Amino acid sequence: MRPGARQQAAIEILSTLENQRRPAADAVKDWMLAHRFAGSKDRAEIGDLVFAALRWKQSSTWRMGADTPRAWVWGALRWGFGRSADWIEQSTYDDPHAPPPPTEAERAALAGDAIEAAPAWVRGDYPEWLAGSFERAFADVAAEEGAALAAPAPLDLRANALKTTREKLIAALSDSPKLSEAPSPTPYAADGVRIPWTQGRTFPWAVEQSFLKGWFEVQDEGSQIAALLCDVKPGMQVADVCAGGGGKSLALAVSMQNKGQIFAHDVDGARLAPLRARLERAGARNVQIRPPLRGKDALADLHGRMDVVLVDAPCTGSGTWRRSPDSKWRLRPNALAKRLEEQRAALALAAPLVKPGGRLVYVTCSVLPEENEDQVAAFVAANAAFQPTPLQKIAPAYERGHALQMTPRLTGCDGFFVAAMARAQS
Repeated sequence: MRPGARQQAAIEILSTLENQRRPAADAVKDWMLAHRFAGSKDRAEIGDLVFAALRWKQSSTWRMGADTPRAWVWGALRWGFGRSADWIEQSTYDDPHAPPPPTEAERAALAGDAIEAAPAWVRGDYPEWLAGSFERAFADVAAEEGAALAAPAPLDLRANALKTTREKLIAALSDSPKLSEAPSPTPYAADGVRIPWTQGRTFPWAVEQSFLKGWFEVQDEGSQIAALLCDVKPGMQVADVCAGGGGKSLALAVSMQNKGQIFAHDVDGARLAPLRARLERAGARNVQIRPPLRGKDALADLHGRMDVVLVDAPCTGSGTWRRSPDSKWRLRPNALAKRLEEQRAALALAAPLVKPGGRLVYVTCSVLPEENEDQVAAFVAANAAFQPTPLQKIAPAYERGHALQMTPRLTGCDGFFVAAMARAQS
């Protein structure tokens, strides 16, 4: 396929999303299934273009003066991927599958750039209804923080120290013909490995021998840092009450050197389903899966016994918009309200498990104050036995009292929030 045809394919996919509230990845997959003639390179570049259009949708609309899939695609090409206005126009000629050539108004828009006068939510490419939240969180750098959340993200891995070292993993991956750029150590997490984002290329990590042998897990550096900030030690009793697929439980098992016990629980038992296979592959032997029980408290025997309880709380995922840019446009105020209720419920479930002198660690992959410092403040106000406690500052982060807020702009990882609260001895 020629560049113009790929643009038209992206426009068609984006057009279907205007009337359907579903993940963009599903729409891309459906288009690919209906157009099997597209080669692997075409598929990768069309997918990248769809997600790029969604990354920079707000700023492209402003620059192009039109809120249409065509404007989003050309805006992404022009200001996201750095294509010239002339290149975009030429790609529409002599190709029956390309979109129609630019109009005079579109030519003028592509030749200029009127973004400096735009409000922060446009320059930062985040929903206007979240402008107040971003201003609270980031003040006069809200636009810059939003822009960093719109940029493509690298692929971060965590070398599994139960089976290998970061250096051995990097050496093994460097020999892979599937990688276009060499992996490198992440700057802050001791076991992190970073593979740069490359336009039109994806790394099929799940078929790598090093993955099948349990040498690594896919885990953003921010998530790795959050696990390190739990400060668990060998021999401790630990509960991960929103364990999901178990990424942080696996990281905690490494910090504990397979000694002590981790109880992995989630109110949605289906989310725990992949964990058993992941534990076996990783060689993690100190994790006990505790699925929910009908009509019974699956964690009742753990009350008052845990040294550390991790609440990796359900949230809007605003800190992961680099990886799922379509989710920021699907997010609605009622969804935020629901996440806040779920977070309060998770904290209420976790608090009784903490033993006197133990710690409750609250984590989100969000940058919104409502989900982060506001929730911590409300919990502490309602639970006098718990008080915020300082965290080790492993990486650059915004300080929210004793809590830390990581962001792509400041830390180079996804937007993770971490707070710890110590329970009084008596």
